[in-house]
Amino acid sequence: MKSRHKKLALIGGALAVLGIIASLVLNALNSNIALYITPTEVAGGKAPQGKAFRIGGLVKEGSLQRQADGVTMAFVITDTAKDIKVNYKGILPDLFKEGKGVVAQGKMTANDTFAAQEVLAKHDENYMPPEAAKAVSDAQAASQKSAAAADKPKASY
Repeated sequence: MKSRHKKLALIGGALAVLGIIASLVLNALNSNIALYITPTEVAGGKAPQGKAFRIGGLVKEGSLQRQADGVTMAFVITDTAKDIKVNYKGILPDLFKEGKGVVAQGKMTANDTFAAQEVLAKHDENYMPPEAAKAVSDAQAASQKSAAAADKPKASY
C-alpha cells in the first residue's frame, strides 16, 4: 500500500471515530434535556408525551395534600391562568410552601396529572425562576386584558 493510501485510510478512520464520539455526546445531551413548560402550555397540549420536562409556577393556596405515608404529596401548580395537579413522592424542600414559586421535573401521566421526580423551591423571598416569573406575569396580563374586554360596554344598534 502506498503512503498516500495509508494517510487517506488514517484520515478516514479518524473522521469515523470523531463522528461516533459526536453522535454519542449528542445522544446523551438530548436524553438529559428537560424543557421548561408553563401550566398554560401543558393545558394547551404542548407538553412532550412520554418525555421528562419541567413545569413551574406558584403552589396554589390550599392545594397541598399529604398522604398517610408522610412522603407522598399532591399539590397544584398554577401560573394564575391554568392549574396542573402534581403528584410527588419524596421529601419536599424546606422552602416549599403554598403560594410560593416552585419548579418540578417529571412526566405527564395518562390522567393529566404531572408525576414529579424532583421538586425545587425558590431560595429566598425575591427569587423566582425567570421562566416561571415570565409565565406568571404573562398569565396575569392576559387575564387583566380579558377582564378589561369584558368590562367594556357593548354598542347597541
